[in-house]
Amino acid sequence: MRNKSSNKREAKTLLEKLRWVTLGYHYNWNTKKYSADHYTSFPSDLAFLSKQVAEACGFQGFQAEAGILNYYHFDSSLGIHVDESELDHSQPLLSFSFGQSSIFLLGGQNREEAPIAMFMHSGDMMIMSGFSRLLYHAVPRVLPNLEGKPLPSCLESSLPADLPIDSVIEPCSQEDWEVCAKYLQGSRINMTVRQVLAEGQSFPTETRTDHELDNVSRSSYHEENHKIKKHKSNTDS
Repeated sequence: MRNKSSNKREAKTLLEKLRWVTLGYHYNWNTKKYSADHYTSFPSDLAFLSKQVAEACGFQGFQAEAGILNYYHFDSSLGIHVDESELDHSQPLLSFSFGQSSIFLLGGQNREEAPIAMFMHSGDMMIMSGFSRLLYHAVPRVLPNLEGKPLPSCLESSLPADLPIDSVIEPCSQEDWEVCAKYLQGSRINMTVRQVLAEGQSFPTETRTDHELDNVSRSSYHEENHKIKKHKSNTDS
């Protein structure tokens, strides 16, 4: 994910600087792989919701094993890519959107195919499965919600007082909600949930070469970032 303008106001809080979070099997952005060694428990409420959505679409036995949360601002975009790092492509990729709207481009099996443009609004869910599971896609633009209000109406609705005991919805404090609401007035959050392994499948054994390449990739990444930061600080001085 990248910011379009180099003249944007510098983020002053950790929340403003946040760009992505990984869940479950943590995606390695350098090697573009998942690993059994990089895993934390997947949130049970999101796993339950994802399973219900997948089963309603005809995908029985879906297991939420990895998730990526992308945090967009009005100057953010997501380049064209395909989600193919999961070892099992028979299960769908689930996408949940909250906050401001965006333009979503759904392309073809290669970068050259002309994409279809569509709006994604707060509360929308997208299921990429079957043929569409491995299609290229991108988010070129984040837009204010089309209602013209600071927050979409779906986020202003009050929760019912008698929520079922097994509901995944939990009320939060007014203080916490005010922080979220303020953030979502100028931002969009997108959660993608995917199953990484087929039932009974395990990760391939990592060879020494793979491990060394991973370490080199991480080292190069941090060294390059260090050089960029050092260059910027020299420029500013």
